[in-house]
Amino acid sequence: MRHLAVSLATAAVVATVFTAWKPAALSPSELAGQLAAALEGKPTEQPVSSFLSPGSTDQGDLKIGIVVGHSGPNPDTGYADPGAQCRDGLTELMINQAVGDLVKGTLEAAGLKVDLLEEWDDRLIGYRGVALVSIHTDSCEPSGEYATGYKVAAAVETKVQDKAQRLVACMIDRYGRATDLRYHPYSITIDMTEYHTFREIHPQTPAVIIEVGFMYLDREFLTKHTDLVARGISDGILCYVNNEPADLDWED
Repeated sequence: MRHLAVSLATAAVVATVFTAWKPAALSPSELAGQLAAALEGKPTEQPVSSFLSPGSTDQGDLKIGIVVGHSGPNPDTGYADPGAQCRDGLTELMINQAVGDLVKGTLEAAGLKVDLLEEWDDRLIGYRGVALVSIHTDSCEPSGEYATGYKVAAAVETKVQDKAQRLVACMIDRYGRATDLRYHPYSITIDMTEYHTFREIHPQTPAVIIEVGFMYLDREFLTKHTDLVARGISDGILCYVNNEPADLDWED
């Protein structure tokens, strides 16, 4: 009878997990660990339900955070910082805002809930979501023929390393496909890997920062093909949410 009770309890746990689980809500390694612990009757580090998105299992319950880099006032100065600037007045914020608005519309059309957030948005404190992506653009200063392309980074230290790296992989792959820009990993800076927002959001929210291109050599593409820039970001997020494979054969 004890074995029968254990079997029935295990079946109930498995049925509950697979009824409620969304593709991006739980990585395969996390799911395996939670199920193994349940099968052995051991306590888990946290309930299986804590990995799941609350509410129904409709895709519309998936919440994505999109940060428009350099938007809104900086609390330390009281005024907005437009980010990188070109001599003719084009600013990083102009590009980031145009891209962010398009990404929001694309993801909402796909049935996702989207929070469009400012750089220092109060809602970022403890923010919980399936994923968070912060949009930025690189320098407008002439710095050689190699200053072209995009960069993606997650936090150096994160409690959801598997999820964060899968989000990074999806963003690298899908953004490169949509834009044909080169991936530029060797110029990823500490400002990206230790981006302040990574420390503000909830530790269970996977997050990345993307530099969509360089404002000097990539200017024409970034300003005239904003739709492709936004498509690359949206496709990367959907790749992650739908648990799609990502091809990382991007290195020369």
